[in-house]
Amino acid sequence: MRFFIDYDNGDVIHGWIVPDNPLAVSRVVVSVEGQRVAEVSATITEPAFQRSGWHSTGQCVFVLRESEVPGLAAIPVLELYDADTNVLVYRRVLREGLIDRRVLLIHTGIHPEVGLQNALFPYFQQSHFGIHKLSDEIVTSVLGNETPTSRLIAGALVVPRYEQYFPPDRMLSAILVHDPHVKMATRMLWLKARSKVVAEDDAGWRVDRYAEAALFVDDYDYTDQKSLKRFFRMLPEQAYHLLYNPLSRQLGTRLPDDRLHPGNSIVAIEILARLGIVGHRTYFDAFASTLFDQIGLEGGLPLPAPVPISDEALALAERLRAVKAVADMLVFDIAMSDAVLMSLAKSWNH
Repeated sequence: MRFFIDYDNGDVIHGWIVPDNPLAVSRVVVSVEGQRVAEVSATITEPAFQRSGWHSTGQCVFVLRESEVPGLAAIPVLELYDADTNVLVYRRVLREGLIDRRVLLIHTGIHPEVGLQNALFPYFQQSHFGIHKLSDEIVTSVLGNETPTSRLIAGALVVPRYEQYFPPDRMLSAILVHDPHVKMATRMLWLKARSKVVAEDDAGWRVDRYAEAALFVDDYDYTDQKSLKRFFRMLPEQAYHLLYNPLSRQLGTRLPDDRLHPGNSIVAIEILARLGIVGHRTYFDAFASTLFDQIGLEGGLPLPAPVPISDEALALAERLRAVKAVADMLVFDIAMSDAVLMSLAKSWNH
């Protein structure tokens, strides 16, 4: 799916959505204060979409007027979503107080930093969270669209694949590095929590590619050191892929299934050095305050709390530090994490 808003004149909103299905007619949902108030289909044909091979008929352009959305000109805040994917296409908001900058928050943990996202959301016209869950066409459409200029994007992107879309002069990028052992522990517990979901009839789709791994972990006791050692000897490919140097994979490969070699860790370090703001969860307040300062929110907003890490995850992380197989699986990530920590320790106190 690709999309673009040509203009919003208050009483008229004009834009287009090219759906993934080249035969489908796109539909846009209008939402006001969280309530769906209208659904409008594309009515205008644009031959350029046919010539480019994006769509069979080119019927992708929609126009919203008072006839489709009564009182459109007087609505101060509204959102437009693609009806098929529920992807945010456009957000009309009051311009006062908005940050006129594009910001990309790169998540590296299995759980997004929702506190940080929620704190920043009101200050941007357009926000896209969980960007990594969208199709490649949608991701490139979002990242490549230089309007609006007030935009917040967050997710666990495979950075080398999309780095061309966020050079420093176009977008501020920020990444938060995690302790590799804690990160592995949270991923292992994430799999364990989903084992029951996969066991349900016809529910494996909720876990997608990690269904087999989720069933596998259910046979192991994370609190027992011997069981942990067996766990790492018997890892299926899906689980290995999820747990093996995930930061190096995210920063050093172009596709999720690419094999990770030592050379990729060098690429990962080079990319890490090119990102705008690099923080470590150990210094979360330093990361958040630096980000707020860079976008002009310094002193005007309380710092959010990081996503809490359970005592169970912290205890599991300590047990993982004693497993030799874990050290081998995280060798690249540990090196990067330690380098970031050493750099931050010179400038910040806990």
